[in-house]
Amino acid sequence: MHSSPSVVPPGSGTGVPAAGEPSNALSSDAAPSDTPSPDAAPSYAAPPYAVPPIDEAAAVALTQDLVRLRTVNAAGATAVEEPAADLVRRLFTEFGWPYDVVEVAPGRPNVVAVVEGGGGPGRTLMFEGHTDVVTEGDAAAWSVDPYGAEIRDGRLWGRGAADMKSGVAAMIYGVRALQQAGPFPGRIVVGVLCDEEGLMLGAKAFAASPPAAEVDGVVVCEPEGYEVCTSARGGIRLRLGLRGVMAHGAMPQEGRNPLVAGARIVAALAEAVKWAVGRYGTHPHAGTVTVTPTVLCAGDPDQLNVIPGHGVLGIDVRTVPGTDHAEVVERLRQTAVAAAADVGVTVELTVVDDRPAVEIAAGHPLVRALVAGHRQVHGVEPSFGAVPGTTDGTILTRDAGLPTVVYGPGGKWIAHQKDEYVEVREIAEYARVYAVAARHFLDGHETRPGPPDSAALRPEGGDAA
Repeated sequence: MHSSPSVVPPGSGTGVPAAGEPSNALSSDAAPSDTPSPDAAPSYAAPPYAVPPIDEAAAVALTQDLVRLRTVNAAGATAVEEPAADLVRRLFTEFGWPYDVVEVAPGRPNVVAVVEGGGGPGRTLMFEGHTDVVTEGDAAAWSVDPYGAEIRDGRLWGRGAADMKSGVAAMIYGVRALQQAGPFPGRIVVGVLCDEEGLMLGAKAFAASPPAAEVDGVVVCEPEGYEVCTSARGGIRLRLGLRGVMAHGAMPQEGRNPLVAGARIVAALAEAVKWAVGRYGTHPHAGTVTVTPTVLCAGDPDQLNVIPGHGVLGIDVRTVPGTDHAEVVERLRQTAVAAAADVGVTVELTVVDDRPAVEIAAGHPLVRALVAGHRQVHGVEPSFGAVPGTTDGTILTRDAGLPTVVYGPGGKWIAHQKDEYVEVREIAEYARVYAVAARHFLDGHETRPGPPDSAALRPEGGDAA
C-alpha cells in the first residue's frame, strides 16, 4: 500500500505476539507496563467482556475466496468489484443481514449491510473495507500464484491478502460473532466499498448518502501491522505543464527546453521541502511533509535531435495534520515558476487530486474502544501510528465528518508488493478485537464505567451467552 515513516514488523517491539505465540500471550520483547505510552489513549474502567468465538475457518476461507478473484482496479476498468460484491451479498443473505447495493459506476457496487443489535437505541459503528486491488505486475516475479490464495508457513499469500481482503473477512466475522453472542445496543454498519485503489468513488458516494449521517465512528480495516492509526497523511497530486520552444538539437540557443526547466524545478524542490518542514514541523506519527517528483516527460523518444516544445512534471506531496494545502500548493507554484523562468519556460500548475491529512484524538471513544479490545485480546497496550497515505477513511472524514481509526490485519510494508501475504492467525485475532471493541463503543464504557447494560457479552467470570 504505502511506505511508512516508522514501520516495525510484528514481534519487533510492537507489544503483540510474534508468529507462533498464542494471541493472549505477551511478546518476548514487549513487557507489560502499567504506564501507557505518552500518546496512548487514556485508560478507562471497562468490563473485560468475554471474547465471542470467531468462526476462524470460515473467516480464512472467505479471505481465500476473495483473493482468488482478480479484482484489479485498472484505468477504464468496469465490473472490477462485481464478483467480490456477489460473494459478499450471498454471505450477508446467509446471515440474514439487510443490505443495499449501490452501483457507483458500471460494475462498481458498494455493498452496505446494517446489523441491528436488538439491545435498544445506541450508537452506530461502521466497519469499512474494499475489495479492489492493485495489479500483480509481473506474475513471474512472484514465488506464488498471485491469485492462488495458497496457505504456507502460516501465511496466506496473494494479491490483496493484506490490502485488504483479510480485513474485509475479519470485520464481517467479527460482527457476526458479536451478533451471535446476543443483543447489543445500537447498530453496526458493514460497508464493503468500491474503488479505494482509484479515485475512492465508493467512499465519496457513501459519504454523500443518508446512512452516513447516522454513523458515529468508523473503523477502516486496512493493514497497519498492529498499530492503531489515529492519523493519516494527506496527499496532493500536481501536474505541471512546461511550455518551452521547440528547436533543433544542434542549436539549443534557439529553443527553450522544458526538460531543463523540469530539472531545475526538481532541484528547487529541496528548498520547498525545508520550508514546509519548518512551517509544519514533525508529527509524532505522520512525520513531515514530503514533496516527491514522480514524472518528467517531454519530446519524442524517436527524435533525439529535437528540443521538445512542451513537457510534464508530476509531483506527489504528502502532508501532515495541520497542513494548509492551499499554502503549500502556492509555495510550490512560485518555486516552479521561478526555476523555469530562468530558462524561458512557463509553468501551468494543475491540482489533480487533493486529500487532506486527518486525525482523531487519542481520547476519542472510538480510539478508547479499540485500545480496550486490543488490550484484552493481546494482553498489552497497542502501538499508535499513522497511515502513510490515504484510505477511504480520509474521504469519510473530509466529506461526511466521520471520526475514523485505521486498524487491520496485515503489514503496511507488504501491500502493493510481490508475494503479498497476511499471517493466517491475524484474521481471527482482528475479528476478536473488532467484536470486543464494538461492544465497548456501543455500550459507551469509555465514558461511564460499570457493568454493561446488556448481559449478552458477560464480563470474564460470568456466564457467556
